[in-house]
Amino acid sequence: MESVVLGVCILLGLTTLGYFIASSPAKLKQHERSVSVKGLSEREVLANVVIWPIKFSAANNDIGELYQTLQKNADQILSFLKSQGFAESTFTVSPPVVTDKLAQNYSNQAVEIRYVARQSITVYYSDIELVRLAKSKLVELGKSGIVFIGDDHEAATEYIFTGLNELKPAMVEEATRNAREVALKFAKDSDSKLGKIKTARQGQFSITNRDKNNPHFKKVRVVSTIEYYLSD
Repeated sequence: MESVVLGVCILLGLTTLGYFIASSPAKLKQHERSVSVKGLSEREVLANVVIWPIKFSAANNDIGELYQTLQKNADQILSFLKSQGFAESTFTVSPPVVTDKLAQNYSNQAVEIRYVARQSITVYYSDIELVRLAKSKLVELGKSGIVFIGDDHEAATEYIFTGLNELKPAMVEEATRNAREVALKFAKDSDSKLGKIKTARQGQFSITNRDKNNPHFKKVRVVSTIEYYLSD
C-alpha cells in the first residue's frame, strides 16, 4: 500500500513539475519587454579613383581622310594629357567606331556626309584634382577643331571611393553607440532599465554622391538596428 501511495505522489510531482516547466517559457515571454532602435553613422569623403572617358568624333565622305583626322585628334589629346602630368599607364585608347550612313540608308534620305566615327581615350587615375584641372583645360583643344562628345551617359566622368573597408569598423561602432543612446533615452522616458542586446542587425553600407554638382564628394552611410531588453 505504501508503495502505491509513493508511486502516486511521484506521478503527481512529475506532472506538476512538467506543467511548470512547460508554462514557464510562455510566462517569461509574456513579461519580456524590449525596444528596437536604429543608429546612424555618416561620413563625407573624397573619391580616390576617377574614370574619365574623353570621347570625340569626326565625319567625312572619304574614309581615308576620316581615319587621318581621328589619328590627328587622338595624338593631340594624348599630347595634352602628357603635358598635364598624366603617364601613359593612366590612359587607354579605344579603336574607332565608324558608321556608314549610306549603307544603313538612314530614312531613305540623301546622305550629305557618308562616314561618321567615334573614338575615346579613357583616363583611369587616383589624383582627382589633377583630372578636374585637366578637364577644365580641355576646351582649348576644342578650339583646334576637335569635336568632343559630352552629352551622353557613356561620356560621364565616374568618381569612385574604394576606402570603405578602412571606414567600416569606426562607423559600425558609431552607429551602435548612437543606437544605444536612443535606447537609453527611451528606457528613461518609460521608467525602465536598459538591458543587454537581444538582436542586432547591421545595415548595408551605401556610397552616394554628396550632390549632383560635386560627384567627386561621396557620402558613406550605414544604419544599424539593435533590439535591447528592458526591465523595471
